[in-house]
Amino acid sequence: MAPKVLVSDKLSETAVQIFRDRGIDVDFLPDVGKDKEKLAEIIGQYDGLAIRSATKVTPTILDAATNLKVIGRAGIGTDNIDKDAASKKGVIVMNTPFGNMITTAEHAIAMMFAAARQLPEASASTHAGKWEKSKFMGTELTNKTLGVIGAGNIGGIVCDRARGLKMKVIAYDPFLSQEKAEQMQVEKVELDDLLARADFITLHVPLTDTTRNILSRENLAKTKKGVRIINCARGGLVDEEALAELLKSGHVAGAAFDVFSEEPAKENPLFNLPNVVCTPHLGAATTEAQENVALQVAEQMSNYLLDGAVENALNMPSMTAEEAKVMGPWVALAGHLGSFIGQLTDEPVKAINILYDGVVSEMNLPALNCAVVAGIMKKVNPDVNMVSAPVVAKERGIQISTTNQDKSGAFEGYIKVTVVTPERERSIAGTVFSDGKPRFIQIKGINIDAEVGEHMLYTTNEDVPGIIGTLGGILGENNVNIANFTLGRTETGGEAIALLYVDGVVDQKVLDDLAATGLFKQIRPLSFDVA
Repeated sequence: MAPKVLVSDKLSETAVQIFRDRGIDVDFLPDVGKDKEKLAEIIGQYDGLAIRSATKVTPTILDAATNLKVIGRAGIGTDNIDKDAASKKGVIVMNTPFGNMITTAEHAIAMMFAAARQLPEASASTHAGKWEKSKFMGTELTNKTLGVIGAGNIGGIVCDRARGLKMKVIAYDPFLSQEKAEQMQVEKVELDDLLARADFITLHVPLTDTTRNILSRENLAKTKKGVRIINCARGGLVDEEALAELLKSGHVAGAAFDVFSEEPAKENPLFNLPNVVCTPHLGAATTEAQENVALQVAEQMSNYLLDGAVENALNMPSMTAEEAKVMGPWVALAGHLGSFIGQLTDEPVKAINILYDGVVSEMNLPALNCAVVAGIMKKVNPDVNMVSAPVVAKERGIQISTTNQDKSGAFEGYIKVTVVTPERERSIAGTVFSDGKPRFIQIKGINIDAEVGEHMLYTTNEDVPGIIGTLGGILGENNVNIANFTLGRTETGGEAIALLYVDGVVDQKVLDDLAATGLFKQIRPLSFDVA
């Protein structure tokens, strides 16, 4: 029986025809995604679900999806899909991460022009029969300094286009290496430097705990007088109330926003200000981009349903069905190793070196590499997946090297990951035991034996008495329960580490209390997806 796919949002007829041409039974019901009750009623018939942003794939929908194998999102954002629930259900979630990069970058450039020349207001005035030529005095882009926050895929295109406009481009991106910046012909700077120098600031970062409110009230106050700010990335990156105040005071000369902290945006502090351009999240809204992502998702879903090929999956690596049976635990380990070292690394990554020893050295190393790199990159880009991670790393100038060797130690196989930054090298190793569970076996050259927990606390210190008591006391005072812990040291009195398993997220107060003791060199809460 042919696989059956439901298209529940408005995909192009060409994309729908791809399914038919590949021999897949497809139902094109572009409005059913808005009717959650109807969707839940019929979803059990389908092997695949192709969507845009209107369809909300909730746990309720997934519970009813008794035959569903793959969800394909035409576009990059998957906030409308409960990915954890999909993973537990065994449903692959795919997206099309590179289909709308040019479109979004072009929109940012267009918004920058609109803010510089007050085009929407001038157009409205002229349509109203006025001729207010002296009212709309603009500014040139030529020779102005553009500050780009986030120089990844879309930000990199903006940099390229801005250089073509003869702008001086400076970029802030913790994962942008100096070599890559020189290759892009941009100046790599710290955030405070960018804020002080930029005539225009444009944001191109995902919304994460690190980037949320990156243009806070405090940071906005550091900007150059007369700056213009463009946000076509994500709502929540800018303190909109503080920006509105600076626009009214004249410190900020203009702003152009395509995204807002709450969407659909019916009310916002930026609305109705005379020097602000607003559009309703149009970054990907071009005929070309919508067609590209629709065609891509149809091809990817067809390849999976017919051939088992996995492309651009957010919750599993690219590999064959046969490989998955053997490699599953090792893929999980690779991701955990990358996540561990990524959560500890705040500097730009120059290189990632991965060593495969023993049985694992004979497996599908590209898939394992992807899992490692995705784990590292997820700290700054939660949308990265095991297919796009190497591309993102390449865009940022990160060198990835792989070494495989025959069994050389006590374990049948292990993986060791080393991350190189301008300041240091940091390494971690792990293996998979016979029970199929990943384990950490070495951190910073110190041998340990630690299972992977959902919530963990990592500390380093000099090997002196009282550390365990201090950790236990402070966590106990803050009602944090320690489920288990692992200790290691180089030698008596040398460097020591502790890895604690805790029952929940360690909040900032606990970290502050530990830091106040002066005993710890490093204190870092960690979280891992162990589902």
